[in-house]
Amino acid sequence: MSFHWFRTVLWLIPTIAVYTVVLGMASITSSFFDRRGYFAHGCARAWSWLILATTGVEVTVQGLERVVPGKTYVFVANHQSFYDTPCLFWSLPFQLRIIAKESIGGFPMLGPHLKRTGHLLVDRKHPNRAAIFGWASRLTSLGLSLIIYPEGTRSRDGFLGKFKGGSIMLAMQAGLPLVPISVVGSRHVMKKGELTTRPGRVTVIVHPPIELPANAEPSVTEVRAVADRVREVIRPAVEAEAKGEVLP
Repeated sequence: MSFHWFRTVLWLIPTIAVYTVVLGMASITSSFFDRRGYFAHGCARAWSWLILATTGVEVTVQGLERVVPGKTYVFVANHQSFYDTPCLFWSLPFQLRIIAKESIGGFPMLGPHLKRTGHLLVDRKHPNRAAIFGWASRLTSLGLSLIIYPEGTRSRDGFLGKFKGGSIMLAMQAGLPLVPISVVGSRHVMKKGELTTRPGRVTVIVHPPIELPANAEPSVTEVRAVADRVREVIRPAVEAEAKGEVLP
């Protein structure tokens, strides 16, 4: 067993568990009084910072000047590690929300909490258009943004997988602008299939937004074209690192 394995098991996991319980309870409690979910998001950002600081992860952000503070976006990121979410929640100064499976709504405390604070629980096989438009309207009115990982799973080698169209289709239906995000280097902090975590440096690159007109019923071809377009924006920086090339 390596030093980093013992560090993870004996120090990081117990410490992060404490962060999660304390901030999780604060977040859930706050949602009964703050239906915008702003305080809950503050808890998520604090949780993210504590995890990064405890692990020894340094995050550098490039391209934030390309997005407008307070505007509603759908941030579309590649997925390399469990650390992607803390990196993005801490480095992006936006009120971020997620799309989750509708089945999570049945979990006591968690499901109602997610609904109260602006997250979308959706049946991806039978999406409710009225609910999607109502949720998108709420995002815009409250200045909330969304983060999605269209690969659906973490990359083991750093190279991008195929982007699934489900979450992107929801953004197209709502007419929300997509912002491609390249997360580079997080796979070295915690590799897929491993428990061990290591200190590291992660670069988050914010690319120019892609504006989309609202399309209530996009075709499979249209969704695939947008998914591929976003993927091609994210891919160069991510795969350059995977090949051992130095980022500019």
